[in-house]
Amino acid sequence: MSIPSLPTYTMPDAPVDNRAHWAPDARRAALLIHDMQDYFLGKYDVAQAPIPALITAITRLRARCDALGIPVFYTAQPPVQPAADRALLNDFWGPGLTAPGQQAQAGIVAALSPRPHDTVLTKWRYSAFQRSDLRARLAGLGRDQLLITGVYAHIGCLSTALDAFMQDVQPFLLIDACADFSLADHQMAIRHVAQRCGMSLTTAETLAALEHSGQQAAAQEIHA
Repeated sequence: MSIPSLPTYTMPDAPVDNRAHWAPDARRAALLIHDMQDYFLGKYDVAQAPIPALITAITRLRARCDALGIPVFYTAQPPVQPAADRALLNDFWGPGLTAPGQQAQAGIVAALSPRPHDTVLTKWRYSAFQRSDLRARLAGLGRDQLLITGVYAHIGCLSTALDAFMQDVQPFLLIDACADFSLADHQMAIRHVAQRCGMSLTTAETLAALEHSGQQAAAQEIHA
């Protein structure tokens, strides 16, 4: 019932056809680092693909977001979840990281440890928007785009993208800054977002778009 050991697979990193034609904008975007907790990464051999590429891509994105003033959000499941709070998750995944001996793995992976200026949201359901104030926080910051990274692509990342779309926030699933149960599941999430609720972009595409929008913003300030 718990998450099984997950296979090694080569991280997808090719651009895809998207139904929408949005572009990430440094003035509108926020970065979400989704569920990058030791417990979830521990289901992989972290020395093998896709995990090193995953951490490298998210690290690059976070650094560029810092430079451009883009806010960074994290989600993390709490190590203690009363039965009424965990609810139906128990039926699919058992106690998860709340099981005896697992609570010590609740922390974010060390390479991506949150900084004091980052926001860490408590994660109760697949979507980062459920039982959190993420939507209100984004609105308060004037942000209506969400760059989604982390694990697992076809579960929480996809659910968050769908929820964002239904709340008028443009979601971008970062193709090579997510990981999943398998390559097939990963590709399914990429296709679904690209065709139904957002855009699936590579890290390179996203960084280029953010850089371009950042240059536009700087030029506008000079001429203001």
